[in-house]
Amino acid sequence: MEVLELLEIIERGEDSKHQFKEIITDPKRLAEELVAFVNHKGGMLVVGVGNLGEIRGLSKEEVYRINQHISYVCSNNIRPAINPSTEVLTIDDKKVMVVEVERGLNRPYCDSNGAFWIKCGADKRKVTAPEDLQRIFQSAGKLKADEFIVEGATLNDLDRERFARFFRDVYERELDELELPLDKVLENLHLAKGGRLRLGGLFLFGMHPELFRPDLAVKAVYFFGNDPAGMEYRDREDIVGKIEIVFKNSLDFLKRNLRKTQQGRDFNTLGKLEIPMPVLEELLQNALIHRDYFKHAPIRLFMFDDRVEIISPGKLPNSLTVENIKYGNSVMRNHLLASFGTRMLPYQGLGTGILRALKLQPNIQFINDEMGNQFKVIIPRPEQ
Repeated sequence: MEVLELLEIIERGEDSKHQFKEIITDPKRLAEELVAFVNHKGGMLVVGVGNLGEIRGLSKEEVYRINQHISYVCSNNIRPAINPSTEVLTIDDKKVMVVEVERGLNRPYCDSNGAFWIKCGADKRKVTAPEDLQRIFQSAGKLKADEFIVEGATLNDLDRERFARFFRDVYERELDELELPLDKVLENLHLAKGGRLRLGGLFLFGMHPELFRPDLAVKAVYFFGNDPAGMEYRDREDIVGKIEIVFKNSLDFLKRNLRKTQQGRDFNTLGKLEIPMPVLEELLQNALIHRDYFKHAPIRLFMFDDRVEIISPGKLPNSLTVENIKYGNSVMRNHLLASFGTRMLPYQGLGTGILRALKLQPNIQFINDEMGNQFKVIIPRPEQ
């Protein structure tokens, strides 16, 4: 690292990737800081600098001792062990140590007391809520929310007729002709386990998924004006059911409320929706397939005079960014829904849906709200 680059970091101040410490003396606190970084996106610990950016500097002896300290803590106070890199730079004749921590490949990491730590803005916090711990495992690809068993949901809650039709269409065999009982068929497809439905199985083929998970829904509202805090609405619907019904009824909500325009065509021709239908299809099915189902909140579909918003629970997973997804990069967060979605929705599972939507409507905005743990898509409506 160059000195000028470090000075720019110090000038900007602490954030979720940069932490300043005047000195390191407590192995417990050091382990907590490093665990938070390695569970996040990696980061940099700058030692010899105060919280407000004042450069204290380190003596030669302190540099030696801190290096030994870091080596011991990373090997003995963090599980699994990590290997950060250290570098000493000189600023105005004062030595500053830079400790760089990469994002861990074996997340989640914990300290020697078994505590998990994550970044929270420029600070850190201990993970205590089960859903937060689940989210860490999920980000590491070790947990899939759609594979979790749903409490109380049994094979009696399965829409057997719909599942039999799906089985016939996909596998070209009648379900009743199989020698295996239904519970074994569902287990082989990873939709159930021990006679109980997984979340993916419930949302794909359940009769009333909302009875067990009310968040398997879309809350649709068409507001007057452009203010989401408005108290008046033109149309409102709580859309529930299995995934294909939620998808269809969400599209119907948009179709009945969006304007139809000539778009340069003859007066006697039928109008076209002001937002192309393929755009709505791609973005809605992406929300249903890729949202974070560890977060118990519904998808929100908001219409305003100037825009349509689709707000999905959960920020982008892993290292995905808004720029990544615009180029077709994707991470399969919910394997069951993605796998079956290719056969039940117009979803192709190739990471190309956003590319197609942007080709038809380039002014779509994507906002990855990390603090709010949600992902928002804003589709501008044409001016009247």
